[in-house]
Amino acid sequence: MAKKQKEKVLRVTLVKSPIGYTQRQKDTVRALGLRRLNQTVEHTDSAVIRGMLNKVGHLVLIEE
Repeated sequence: MAKKQKEKVLRVTLVKSPIGYTQRQKDTVRALGLRRLNQTVEHTDSAVIRGMLNKVGHLVLIEE
């Protein structure tokens, strides 16, 4: 039997306001579940989430 690996969890915190950035970046922040500054959400590590974080990396703090 193969052992199930524990999924990596990413903690994402909004540290800069998306005001003044493109609508696409604002939508990405919302899609990550972030509504207000200093709010933290947790996501399982996946290619989709990594791509979203790559696009708004200047607005968020990422912890593994």
